Amino acid sequence: MAYELQQELAQSFNKRFGYDPAKLYFSPGRVNLIGEYTDFNGGHVFPAAISVGTYGAIAPRDDNQIRTYSANYPEAGIQTITVTDLALRPYDTWIKYLRGVMTVMAEAGYPVSKGFDLAIVGDMPTASGLSSSASLEILLLNMLQDMMGYQIDKLTIVKLGQAVENDYLGLKTGIMDQFAVAFGEDEQGIFLDTNTMAYEMVPAEFGEYRLLVMTTNKKRELTDSKYNERRAESEEALALLQENADVETLGDLTVPQFEAAAADFEKDHALVMKRARHAVSENQRTIAAKAALQAHDLVQFGELLTASHASLRDDFEVSGIELDTLVETALRQPGVLGARMTGAGFGGSAIALVEKDQVPAVTTAVGDVYTAEIGYQPAFFVAEIVAGTHEIA
Repeated sequence: MAYELQQELAQSFNKRFGYDPAKLYFSPGRVNLIGEYTDFNGGHVFPAAISVGTYGAIAPRDDNQIRTYSANYPEAGIQTITVTDLALRPYDTWIKYLRGVMTVMAEAGYPVSKGFDLAIVGDMPTASGLSSSASLEILLLNMLQDMMGYQIDKLTIVKLGQAVENDYLGLKTGIMDQFAVAFGEDEQGIFLDTNTMAYEMVPAEFGEYRLLVMTTNKKRELTDSKYNERRAESEEALALLQENADVETLGDLTVPQFEAAAADFEKDHALVMKRARHAVSENQRTIAAKAALQAHDLVQFGELLTASHASLRDDFEVSGIELDTLVETALRQPGVLGARMTGAGFGGSAIALVEKDQVPAVTTAVGDVYTAEIGYQPAFFVAEIVAGTHEIA
């Protein structure tokens, strides 16, 4: 599939612009094994880069014109802007990420001062919640820094990608998605302390099991979700807990410490305490999941996945009938060790740890129940864990 997309991209570039691209790149999506809504709460996350993502072809120009084409938005045709035309437009589709990337690069001292021709294509399921935006941001940052001859370190690229979301688009996301896309390695999960940015690569070895991604196919826009609301609620909870505990983030608390600090607020601030309970317990589950994976204890790892979903559903309330149907149906199938929603929720995708010989049966059973109850079909694929954004031959 990857080779076919590379060929399609190169041919698409030639067809639109009349010559072959100078370079081709691939930028993965990401799946978060566990550790949801902990990244902006100073906790740990455990993502991995996956083999579906975004491909880009680029060639520099001798003027200040930028011509772009996306095979995922063919109705838009070739869009032409200049290197100074960076203001966000209300009608922008994917090109808002290009404007955003160039804006934050310029603000950081890395202006893009010459034009280029650009074509992209992605193979992530629509509205999958697998970080298509971070995949595109890190792709564009790598392509443009190479074209301009900059030597921007990988962590700075990650922070610039996050700035596109936070500062240009106004979505207060954490740093996990961009980090996973940039730092991913083959068959490795990334155990990341978002408070210190210290990270450890952990072999993602599932033996006779496979990581099945189950996509709701529910149309969603993260900026339209309650993401920012959940972040504000977490911040409110932290401010209250700091009256009883000497901590800087929710990730500094163990579950017993949280329960002790939260006792005074459970009655009058029940909602925000639920949000904090998830952040604290999810951080502890993520630490335990890393240990379970290192010990090759897939039963324990699966149980932690399932407990994570329950917390996201009940305490953080970011799941929904679509994700719950996927997860609960998967858990009833033989050969499934655990399942959870992954990503921001409100649609998007879930994952299940499934015995490899049972993958076809699980896919059929979950698909049938979901289609009957929700009214349209989900999508499925087995995730392969791959390297982060890079140039390809």
